[in-house]
Amino acid sequence: MNNTKQATQAVSDTSELNELIIDSIQDIKGKNIVKIDLRSLPEAPADYFIICEGDSTTQVSAIAGNVYKRVKDEMGFIPHREGQEASTWVLVDYFDTIVHVFYPETRALYDLEDLWSDADFTEFQNL
Repeated sequence: MNNTKQATQAVSDTSELNELIIDSIQDIKGKNIVKIDLRSLPEAPADYFIICEGDSTTQVSAIAGNVYKRVKDEMGFIPHREGQEASTWVLVDYFDTIVHVFYPETRALYDLEDLWSDADFTEFQNL
């Protein structure tokens, strides 16, 4: 496969991945979903952050678990995960996209949106 096809496939895969992640969050009624496009920032650790929150540690854990399960089942990607034990901030790392599932107070404390405020933001409706 030539480099152009590989690049096109990678963008397509990332777009499909991001859509599936957002749908997986909405399945479990995750709130305040934001996708941050970090591609224009040279110091960024990934191309995208997807950030959301749950009303309880149980919901935070369920959201992260649903993202993991659906992406694994539907796309075959297995991420690195951290924070599942305490479930106040669960990180699900797909390399190009990093999902941050927060408990509201923890989200306010770390305020990732402010830290990366010079990136492009897309907000999604609470269902």
